[in-house]
Amino acid sequence: MADRLRPKTLAEVVGQDHLIGPEGPIGRMVAASRPHSIVLWGPPGTGKTTISRLLSTAFNLHFEQLSAVFSGVADLKKTFDAARQRRRIGQGTLLFIDEIHRFNRSQQDSFLPVVEDGTVVLVGATTENPSFELNGALLSRAQVLVLHRLDDAALETLLRRVEAHTGESLPLDDDARSTLKAMADGDGRYLLNLAEEVTALKVVKPLDPAALVEAVQRRAPIYDKSREEHYNLISALHKSVRGSDPDAALYWLARMLAGGEHPLYIARRLVRMSVEDIGLADPQAVVQAVAAKDVFDFLGSPEGELALAQCVVYLATAPKSTGVYKALGAARRAASDHGSLMPPAHILNAPTKMMKNLGYGSGYQYDPDTEDGFSGQNYFPDGMAREQYYQPREVGFEREIQKRLDYWAKLRAKRAES
Repeated sequence: MADRLRPKTLAEVVGQDHLIGPEGPIGRMVAASRPHSIVLWGPPGTGKTTISRLLSTAFNLHFEQLSAVFSGVADLKKTFDAARQRRRIGQGTLLFIDEIHRFNRSQQDSFLPVVEDGTVVLVGATTENPSFELNGALLSRAQVLVLHRLDDAALETLLRRVEAHTGESLPLDDDARSTLKAMADGDGRYLLNLAEEVTALKVVKPLDPAALVEAVQRRAPIYDKSREEHYNLISALHKSVRGSDPDAALYWLARMLAGGEHPLYIARRLVRMSVEDIGLADPQAVVQAVAAKDVFDFLGSPEGELALAQCVVYLATAPKSTGVYKALGAARRAASDHGSLMPPAHILNAPTKMMKNLGYGSGYQYDPDTEDGFSGQNYFPDGMAREQYYQPREVGFEREIQKRLDYWAKLRAKRAES
């Protein structure tokens, strides 16, 4: 079905109007009749191969297709030689490379001369971020165009094309039709394959969502834990927690769990959030995060996932502060700037007689034994002025910490005067 309904013109491509419309980069390129090399970056089933074929037709170029998964250096050399032969008789070549990110660096470099001299117009297709996967030299010679996952309207257009092609409505009620589109997860090719399965069913009455799920097997969400989607979702979870949005945070947690992410990876990230974004604004945050990890270790999946959800809600609703995070950074810069200064002698231990004679430990006051439980002594190196790195915010528990710091500052000033 996907092949039979493949668009015959660029105008029939759905969901990518930002690229193929009159003001889009592909639309402008076709209107100007000036083909140039591009990299199409987008999820599966969004039209990368179709657009490439239609561009070859629009520019009257020979269409040559290779897959980086199955092709090697010999295949590339053969393809380049054939393109040079066609060029000699006035026929250009559009070379479409599927999964171009699978080629190694040297193979990617082999495209440079044939792209530069116009032997081929290169159209690469990739589901991975080109800035991570493709050579800078190749990227400088090809415009990267981002294809969007197909939205509900685009998927509905495809379903109507199926019905026009078969001459009959899909045997689905409204809810099941929505479920079918949700199953496709933005992948037009997958939707058409599902629709073909549904069309072949012999049913008396339209299917509801439950019957549809029984009739066709839903695939796992698109999620590769070693690829960009992994980092996109954990970033979304982290920023939702940081932004104090428990509902959005729970949604991204559910997406990661449904995609097969290891729950202990999520737990580690929650621990990081608790100390990086919350810190002493709520000292219980890290306790909750570590407890969630321990609960999951104890219960396993799926029961232990509830502990992760509880932690996500706790962290998202906790007061936020980067006071400790920033303080550590400031202290590290100071340590680097001041070099290897020795601690003041009065706070050094003196386990030997010689060290005592050198003044180690002399004059040290044991703070718990002082009247206020605070001696006010200097703990910075001699010759280094006192500096303040930790600056609590007026949120959560840090309000109480600020009160203590203010009190100690007054005592320190009083001691200095006496």
